[in-house]
Amino acid sequence: MRLSFCYRREHRTGAAVIDQPYAYQRRELTEPDWRRFPGWAEVTAAQWESAQWQRSHCVKNLRQLRAVAGPGLSDAFCADLERDQRERATMSMLVPPQMLNTMVPAAGPAQPGFTDAFYADPVRRYMIPVFSDRRADWPSHPYAARDSLHEAEMWAVEGLTHRYPTKVLAELLPTCPQYCGHCTRMDLVGNTTPTITKHKFGLGRDDRLAAMIAYLKATPGVRDVVVSGGDVANLPWPRLEAFVADLLDVDNIRDIRLASKALMGLPQHWLGDEVRAGMERLGARARERGVSIAIHTHVNAAQSVTPLVARAAQAMLDTGIRDVRNQGVLLRGVNDSAEALLDLSFVLLDEARIMPYYFYMCDMIPGSEHWRLSLAEAQRLQHQIMGYLPGFATPRIVCDVPYVGKRWVHQVARYDADLGISYWTKNYRTGVESGDELALSREYPYYDPIYLLPEHGQQWWRTRDRGTPAKLTLVH
Repeated sequence: MRLSFCYRREHRTGAAVIDQPYAYQRRELTEPDWRRFPGWAEVTAAQWESAQWQRSHCVKNLRQLRAVAGPGLSDAFCADLERDQRERATMSMLVPPQMLNTMVPAAGPAQPGFTDAFYADPVRRYMIPVFSDRRADWPSHPYAARDSLHEAEMWAVEGLTHRYPTKVLAELLPTCPQYCGHCTRMDLVGNTTPTITKHKFGLGRDDRLAAMIAYLKATPGVRDVVVSGGDVANLPWPRLEAFVADLLDVDNIRDIRLASKALMGLPQHWLGDEVRAGMERLGARARERGVSIAIHTHVNAAQSVTPLVARAAQAMLDTGIRDVRNQGVLLRGVNDSAEALLDLSFVLLDEARIMPYYFYMCDMIPGSEHWRLSLAEAQRLQHQIMGYLPGFATPRIVCDVPYVGKRWVHQVARYDADLGISYWTKNYRTGVESGDELALSREYPYYDPIYLLPEHGQQWWRTRDRGTPAKLTLVH
């Protein structure tokens, strides 16, 4: 059993014994045996490695989860899940078999204690949230917002967010192969839930994508495009390849990043012949033009990295793209210790050749308080993981501050820990601040979870009017 990060461990160097808070060790990747689940007892390896089989057997509701897990998942858990789906969930359930199989990887539903282990599992905690996970006192922060980063306000054309001076985000589609409970784009991505009616794009897909390319051709200051959604793995490959090829024809574009959690959640997609051949074509064209193409995936727990994930990452690197990188999210109960972050970073780097890149603080969306960490906790974690990984592979822990963008957690201008309010500055204007003379001198606030504050801080927040939609207070 792994010790917790706070325990001391011993390393020997010559005759000396050096105690270290964390001991590096490699671990062999394994694909958990999916046949331990009653619903998959007869599934063959060929079926499991088929992207089509994975997509058609995604778990989309409680009935399907019970069919897979059988009677080993308690009625109490199922009622807990059903209540969350009805009263709290901002994302509908969608879990590929590949992801579900990494939950409680060493035990099956028939074994005693499975439900308790399922409750405690880190992947379950963010992919299949239940009502009892969430805070009863503060399920949402008063300043939580469904578009917490105000990306839609910064659309240059529909779906193209121009927030940074030289970078844009292209949201090609509003679906994913899997839906994370903490999704920062929950206002647009996925199916409508009982609590959230999802926004819809107004233009047809081809018209939106054509407008994006036209804007980029007319805006030479942009050199970097994050191609996302949703998840690009849900876009038919010929359409995605055509869009990236169009980007490669824009002279000012030098970096293209394809965002796909499916590299981990559905690696079978990225191992498909059509995708690999298409990526080879794009990689060759990018090298001709001196453009970098990378894939950014989203892994939050070391147990999610399996041999299939490593094969998919290697297959993409073999096409000649520059890199495969990971952008995880800090989530309480998932990866909120230095040991969990280092375990994940090392298994990504050593076993899957995926570069640890960012860990974001969880965004301030509705229903997310049980996941979010305070800024002080994030700062401590950044300090604790330093010095173990190579510098180029040490992930930065960042806070994505509304109207500001990504900031390293130690870049905060000032921090009132009693009230849980941090203040941030920036050195550029976003797309909504072209004429704002104070944009570069203003302080922008961000908020810690209220339940973590001292009692007088919590009492201060209780006096605020929770019934009125909150607006960020900008400090001049």
